Amino acid sequence: MRRKNWTSEKIFNRLLNNKTQKTYWDNISELRKRPNQEVFRKAYEFAKSDFDKQKIIGLDVLQQLGFDPRYNKKETVELHFELLEEEQSDNVLKSIFYGIGHNNDELSDKQILKLPEFKNVKNTEVKHALISALSGIENINTINVLIQFTRDKTPSIRNWATFGIGSLSELDNSDIRNALWNRVNDSDFETKSEAIVGLANRKDSRIKSVITKELENGDYGTLLFEAILTIKDQDFIPLLNKNLEVAKTNKDDIKNGWVPALENTINELTK
Repeated sequence: MRRKNWTSEKIFNRLLNNKTQKTYWDNISELRKRPNQEVFRKAYEFAKSDFDKQKIIGLDVLQQLGFDPRYNKKETVELHFELLEEEQSDNVLKSIFYGIGHNNDELSDKQILKLPEFKNVKNTEVKHALISALSGIENINTINVLIQFTRDKTPSIRNWATFGIGSLSELDNSDIRNALWNRVNDSDFETKSEAIVGLANRKDSRIKSVITKELENGDYGTLLFEAILTIKDQDFIPLLNKNLEVAKTNKDDIKNGWVPALENTINELTK
Protein backbone atom coordinates (compact mmCIF):
# COMPACT_ATOMS: atom_id res chain seq x y z
CA MET A 1 0.00 0.00 0.00
CA ARG A 2 1.35 3.42 -0.92
CA ARG A 3 2.23 5.81 1.89
CA LYS A 4 -0.49 8.28 0.94
CA ASN A 5 -3.06 5.59 1.65
CA TRP A 6 -1.74 4.88 5.13
CA THR A 7 -3.60 6.22 8.15
CA SER A 8 -1.95 9.11 9.97
CA GLU A 9 -1.71 6.92 13.06
CA LYS A 10 0.29 4.34 11.09
CA ILE A 11 2.72 7.00 9.84
CA PHE A 12 3.27 8.38 13.34
CA ASN A 13 3.96 4.85 14.56
CA ARG A 14 6.44 4.27 11.74
CA LEU A 15 8.25 7.50 12.62
CA LEU A 16 8.43 6.52 16.26
CA ASN A 17 9.48 2.91 15.80
CA ASN A 18 11.68 2.87 12.68
CA LYS A 19 15.29 2.07 13.52
CA THR A 20 16.77 4.14 10.68
CA GLN A 21 16.18 7.61 9.22
CA LYS A 22 15.87 6.26 5.67
CA THR A 23 12.16 7.09 5.23
CA TYR A 24 11.94 9.77 7.93
CA TRP A 25 11.36 12.79 5.72
CA ASP A 26 9.05 10.88 3.38
CA ASN A 27 6.80 10.14 6.34
CA ILE A 28 7.06 13.68 7.72
CA SER A 29 6.21 15.09 4.29
CA GLU A 30 3.12 12.92 4.00
CA LEU A 31 1.81 14.08 7.37
CA ARG A 32 2.46 17.71 6.44
CA LYS A 33 0.11 17.22 3.50
CA ARG A 34 -2.71 16.45 5.95
CA PRO A 35 -3.60 19.75 7.65
CA ASN A 36 -6.35 18.51 9.92
CA GLN A 37 -7.12 18.37 13.61
CA GLU A 38 -6.11 14.72 13.96
CA VAL A 39 -2.57 15.27 12.71
CA PHE A 40 -2.22 18.59 14.53
CA ARG A 41 -3.35 17.09 17.85
CA LYS A 42 -1.01 14.10 17.57
CA ALA A 43 2.01 16.18 16.47
CA TYR A 44 1.33 18.70 19.24
CA GLU A 45 1.14 15.86 21.76
CA PHE A 46 4.46 14.49 20.47
CA ALA A 47 6.12 17.92 20.68
CA LYS A 48 5.11 18.20 24.34
CA SER A 49 6.63 14.81 25.15
CA ASP A 50 9.48 14.30 27.60
CA PHE A 51 11.35 12.28 24.98
CA ASP A 52 13.50 13.99 22.36
CA LYS A 53 12.58 11.63 19.52
CA GLN A 54 8.88 12.34 19.94
CA LYS A 55 9.47 16.08 20.38
CA ILE A 56 11.42 16.28 17.14
CA ILE A 57 8.84 14.29 15.17
CA GLY A 58 6.04 16.52 16.43
CA LEU A 59 7.94 19.73 15.70
CA ASP A 60 9.03 18.58 12.25
CA VAL A 61 5.41 17.88 11.32
CA LEU A 62 3.95 21.06 12.81
CA GLN A 63 6.43 23.49 11.29
CA GLN A 64 5.02 22.96 7.79
CA LEU A 65 1.62 21.42 8.47
CA GLY A 66 -0.35 22.83 5.56
CA PHE A 67 1.98 24.73 3.30
CA ASP A 68 -0.06 27.87 2.64
CA PRO A 69 -1.75 28.65 4.89
CA ARG A 70 -0.26 26.80 7.87
CA TYR A 71 -2.72 24.85 9.97
CA ASN A 72 -3.15 26.40 13.45
CA LYS A 73 -0.08 28.56 12.87
CA LYS A 74 -0.48 30.74 15.96
CA GLU A 75 -0.70 27.76 18.30
CA THR A 76 2.29 26.15 16.58
CA VAL A 77 4.48 29.23 16.98
CA GLU A 78 3.45 29.66 20.60
CA LEU A 79 4.39 26.04 21.29
CA HIS A 80 7.86 26.56 19.81
CA PHE A 81 8.53 29.53 22.07
CA GLU A 82 7.05 27.75 25.05
CA LEU A 83 9.59 24.97 24.53
CA LEU A 84 12.40 27.54 24.38
CA GLU A 85 11.65 28.40 28.01
CA GLU A 86 12.86 24.93 28.99
CA GLU A 87 16.31 23.40 28.63
CA GLN A 88 16.48 21.42 25.41
CA SER A 89 19.03 19.19 23.69
CA ASP A 90 20.80 20.48 20.59
CA ASN A 91 18.70 18.24 18.34
CA VAL A 92 15.45 19.57 19.77
CA LEU A 93 16.71 23.16 19.58
CA LYS A 94 17.51 22.60 15.91
CA SER A 95 13.92 21.53 15.17
CA ILE A 96 12.51 24.40 17.24
CA PHE A 97 14.55 27.03 15.40
CA TYR A 98 13.82 25.62 11.96
CA GLY A 99 10.16 25.57 12.90
CA ILE A 100 10.29 29.23 13.88
CA GLY A 101 12.16 30.01 10.67
CA HIS A 102 9.32 28.57 8.61
CA ASN A 103 6.78 30.71 10.50
CA ASN A 104 8.54 33.90 11.59
CA ASP A 105 6.60 36.47 9.59
CA GLU A 106 4.20 37.46 12.37
CA LEU A 107 6.18 37.09 15.59
CA SER A 108 5.39 39.28 18.58
CA ASP A 109 8.01 41.66 19.97
CA LYS A 110 8.46 39.36 22.96
CA GLN A 111 9.07 36.37 20.72
CA ILE A 112 11.53 38.27 18.55
CA LEU A 113 13.54 39.36 21.60
CA LYS A 114 13.72 35.76 22.81
CA LEU A 115 15.80 34.59 19.86
CA PRO A 116 18.95 36.68 20.50
CA GLU A 117 19.27 34.96 23.89
CA PHE A 118 20.69 31.98 21.99
CA LYS A 119 23.39 33.89 20.13
CA ASN A 120 26.20 32.03 21.90
CA VAL A 121 25.17 28.50 20.90
CA LYS A 122 28.16 26.33 20.03
CA ASN A 123 26.68 23.55 17.92
CA THR A 124 27.06 24.30 14.19
CA GLU A 125 23.76 22.67 13.22
CA VAL A 126 21.90 24.66 15.87
CA LYS A 127 23.56 27.84 14.58
CA HIS A 128 22.26 27.05 11.09
CA ALA A 129 18.76 26.60 12.48
CA LEU A 130 18.97 29.77 14.57
CA ILE A 131 20.03 31.74 11.48
CA SER A 132 16.90 30.41 9.77
CA ALA A 133 14.78 31.62 12.68
CA LEU A 134 16.42 35.07 12.68
CA SER A 135 16.49 35.69 8.94
CA GLY A 136 13.77 37.83 7.45
CA ILE A 137 12.91 39.55 10.74
CA GLU A 138 13.31 43.29 10.37
CA ASN A 139 14.59 43.97 13.87
CA ILE A 140 17.95 45.41 14.82
CA ASN A 141 18.40 42.93 17.68
CA THR A 142 18.08 39.90 15.43
CA ILE A 143 20.19 41.56 12.73
CA ASN A 144 22.98 42.10 15.24
CA VAL A 145 23.06 38.37 15.99
CA LEU A 146 23.30 37.63 12.27
CA ILE A 147 26.14 40.14 12.01
CA GLN A 148 27.90 38.22 14.78
CA PHE A 149 27.47 35.00 12.81
CA THR A 150 28.99 36.56 9.68
CA ARG A 151 32.29 36.36 11.58
CA ASP A 152 31.92 32.68 12.49
CA LYS A 153 34.83 30.32 11.84
CA THR A 154 32.58 27.95 9.86
CA PRO A 155 32.16 29.04 6.21
CA SER A 156 28.57 27.79 5.89
CA ILE A 157 27.55 29.81 8.96
CA ARG A 158 29.16 32.95 7.55
CA ASN A 159 27.48 32.28 4.23
CA TRP A 160 23.92 31.93 5.58
CA ALA A 161 24.31 34.83 8.00
CA THR A 162 25.62 37.07 5.21
CA PHE A 163 22.65 36.03 3.06
CA GLY A 164 20.37 36.82 6.02
CA ILE A 165 21.55 40.40 6.41
CA GLY A 166 22.34 41.02 2.75
CA SER A 167 19.31 39.69 0.89
CA LEU A 168 16.64 38.71 3.40
CA SER A 169 16.62 42.06 5.15
CA GLU A 170 15.97 45.52 3.78
CA LEU A 171 17.45 47.26 6.83
CA ASP A 172 20.41 49.44 6.02
CA ASN A 173 22.87 51.00 8.44
CA SER A 174 26.61 51.36 8.89
CA ASP A 175 26.90 48.16 10.96
CA ILE A 176 25.22 46.09 8.25
CA ARG A 177 27.32 47.60 5.48
CA ASN A 178 30.53 47.16 7.48
CA ALA A 179 29.65 43.51 8.12
CA LEU A 180 29.06 42.99 4.40
CA TRP A 181 32.28 44.74 3.45
CA ASN A 182 34.16 42.53 5.91
CA ARG A 183 33.01 39.51 3.88
CA VAL A 184 33.73 40.88 0.38
CA ASN A 185 37.12 39.17 0.42
CA ASP A 186 36.01 36.08 2.31
CA SER A 187 37.90 32.89 1.51
CA ASP A 188 34.54 31.18 0.92
CA PHE A 189 33.27 32.01 -2.58
CA GLU A 190 29.56 31.81 -1.68
CA THR A 191 29.98 34.08 1.35
CA LYS A 192 31.93 36.60 -0.70
CA SER A 193 29.24 36.53 -3.38
CA GLU A 194 26.43 37.02 -0.86
CA ALA A 195 28.26 40.06 0.53
CA ILE A 196 28.54 41.54 -2.96
CA VAL A 197 24.81 41.02 -3.57
CA GLY A 198 23.97 42.54 -0.19
CA LEU A 199 25.93 45.71 -0.97
CA ALA A 200 24.44 45.89 -4.47
CA ASN A 201 20.98 45.64 -2.90
CA ARG A 202 21.86 48.72 -0.85
CA LYS A 203 23.13 50.54 -3.93
CA ASP A 204 26.56 51.00 -2.37
CA SER A 205 28.50 52.59 -5.22
CA ARG A 206 31.82 51.21 -3.93
CA ILE A 207 30.84 47.67 -4.89
CA LYS A 208 31.21 48.49 -8.60
CA SER A 209 35.00 48.22 -8.41
CA VAL A 210 34.74 44.87 -6.62
CA ILE A 211 32.42 43.47 -9.30
CA THR A 212 34.76 44.79 -12.00
CA LYS A 213 37.69 42.98 -10.39
CA GLU A 214 35.70 39.72 -10.20
CA LEU A 215 34.85 39.95 -13.90
CA GLU A 216 38.45 40.77 -14.82
CA ASN A 217 39.57 37.65 -12.94
CA GLY A 218 36.83 35.52 -14.46
CA ASP A 219 35.45 34.79 -10.98
CA TYR A 220 31.80 35.01 -11.84
CA GLY A 221 28.70 33.13 -10.77
CA THR A 222 24.94 33.43 -10.46
CA LEU A 223 25.15 35.76 -7.47
CA LEU A 224 27.59 38.09 -9.23
CA PHE A 225 25.21 38.35 -12.19
CA GLU A 226 22.40 39.08 -9.72
CA ALA A 227 24.45 41.93 -8.25
CA ILE A 228 25.19 43.31 -11.72
CA LEU A 229 21.52 43.32 -12.68
CA THR A 230 20.64 44.96 -9.38
CA ILE A 231 23.04 47.83 -10.07
CA LYS A 232 22.12 47.94 -13.79
CA ASP A 233 25.34 49.67 -14.84
CA GLN A 234 26.13 49.26 -18.53
CA ASP A 235 29.82 49.84 -17.83
CA PHE A 236 29.99 46.11 -17.11
CA ILE A 237 28.99 45.15 -20.66
CA PRO A 238 32.51 45.14 -22.23
CA LEU A 239 33.83 42.86 -19.48
CA LEU A 240 30.79 40.62 -19.73
CA ASN A 241 31.30 40.34 -23.48
CA LYS A 242 34.95 39.47 -22.94
CA ASN A 243 34.01 36.72 -20.50
CA LEU A 244 31.35 35.51 -22.91
CA GLU A 245 33.86 35.07 -25.73
CA VAL A 246 36.20 33.16 -23.42
CA ALA A 247 33.37 30.92 -22.20
CA LYS A 248 32.20 30.16 -25.73
CA THR A 249 35.60 28.88 -26.78
CA ASN A 250 36.50 27.17 -23.52
CA LYS A 251 36.60 23.38 -23.67
CA ASP A 252 35.88 23.12 -19.97
CA ASP A 253 32.21 22.15 -19.58
CA ILE A 254 31.81 24.23 -16.43
CA LYS A 255 33.17 27.42 -17.97
CA ASN A 256 31.29 26.79 -21.20
CA GLY A 257 28.12 26.23 -19.20
CA TRP A 258 28.09 29.88 -18.14
CA VAL A 259 27.38 31.07 -21.67
CA PRO A 260 23.56 31.34 -21.25
CA ALA A 261 23.88 33.27 -17.95
CA LEU A 262 26.41 35.69 -19.45
CA GLU A 263 24.24 36.22 -22.51
CA ASN A 264 21.15 36.81 -20.37
CA THR A 265 22.96 39.33 -18.17
CA ILE A 266 24.20 41.24 -21.23
CA ASN A 267 20.75 41.22 -22.79
CA GLU A 268 19.13 42.52 -19.60
CA LEU A 269 21.67 45.32 -19.28
CA THR A 270 21.18 46.45 -22.85
CA LYS A 271 17.40 46.78 -22.62
